[in-house]
Amino acid sequence: MTGRRTELVRVAVVGAGGWGAQHARIFAGRSDTELVGVLGRSPERTTARAKEYDTTPYTDLGRLLEEAGPDLVSVCLPNEDHFEVTLRLLRAGANLLVEKPLVFDLDEADRLLAAAADSGSFFAINFNHRYAEPFLRARAAIDAGELGRLTFLTWRFGGEANHGRSPHANLIETQCHGFDLLEHLGGPIKSVMAQMGNATYGAFSTVAIALTFTSGAVGTLLGSYDSSYAYPGTQQVEVNGTLGRAVVDDTVRRFTLSRAGEETRTVWEAGYFNDEARSFHATFDRHVAELLAAFREGAPPPVPATAGRRALQLAQAAISSYESGRRVPTPMPSRGD
Repeated sequence: MTGRRTELVRVAVVGAGGWGAQHARIFAGRSDTELVGVLGRSPERTTARAKEYDTTPYTDLGRLLEEAGPDLVSVCLPNEDHFEVTLRLLRAGANLLVEKPLVFDLDEADRLLAAAADSGSFFAINFNHRYAEPFLRARAAIDAGELGRLTFLTWRFGGEANHGRSPHANLIETQCHGFDLLEHLGGPIKSVMAQMGNATYGAFSTVAIALTFTSGAVGTLLGSYDSSYAYPGTQQVEVNGTLGRAVVDDTVRRFTLSRAGEETRTVWEAGYFNDEARSFHATFDRHVAELLAAFREGAPPPVPATAGRRALQLAQAAISSYESGRRVPTPMPSRGD
C-alpha cells in the first residue's frame, strides 16, 4: 500500500470466535474505521456476531472480498488453521492484521511472507503485549539507560491448556509472546537450550528454556499449560541490569523499577479511574491505533508479520534443542522483526 489515507478505513474481520469479538469491537467502535463485514464458518454464530456490531455476515471469503471491499482484513482464526486463509487473502492482495501465532511451520511462514512481498500487502501481526503500559515503561527505562547493561531477563507465563493438534501448542501459540517480548526488551537471542514436560495430557505442556542474547545477557523462558490464569502472578517478566531492575506483573497490573543499592523502588499501578491501562484487552486497542496510523501513512506496520516468523523460528530452535539434548544457535532475526 502506498500513499496517505484520509477517509474511513474499511475493515473486515475474519473469525467469529471469542477473540474475534475483540477485533469486531475495536473496528466497529472507532470513529476512523468502518466494520464492513464479519466472516465465520457457522452461519448462526456469524449472523449473531454481525448483528451485534451492525455489519454484514459472510461465510464465503471470496464474496466478502468482492462485496465488502475492505481496505484491511483483520484475521482471527483457530491457532492451527491460519495458513490457507491467510495465503488466500495475501494472493488476493489484501492488507492484513493477523493474530498470533503466524503459523506452526516455518516453510508456511516463508510462503506467506513471499506472497505478501509479491502483492505489496501491508502484513502485521498482533503481539499486543508490547503495548501494555508496564512493558512500555520497561522499554523506556531500558532505552534511557536506567537499567545499565542488561545482565539477565526472565519470562514466566502459565495458564490452562488450549488443546490442539500440535504437541508444541503451548510453546508456539502462547509462549510466542515471550520470545517476542524478550527480544523486544533485550535484543536478539543467539542460542537456546530447552527442557520440556508432558505430564498432563500427552503434549509438551510445560517448557523451560535457557537463552543467550547477542548482548551477552542470559535469560529464561518458563511457559506452562499446566497452571491457571486465575493465579495471581500468572505472568511475570524481570529485566536485570548493572544499574537497576524492572519487573512487570500480570502484563497490565504493575511495573516496578528498582535501582542497584537502593532499598526503595518506584511502582506504577493504574489509578482508580484509569480502567484502560489496567485492561488486557485495551492493549489490542493501543496496537490497532498505532497500526492504523502506519497504514494511513503508507508506512510499514509497527509489528510486522516477520515478528511472527521470528517467534516461530525461536520455538523451532527450542524443539530442536529438546530433541537433541543440545544448545541450538538461532539465526539472527531479519530486518524489521
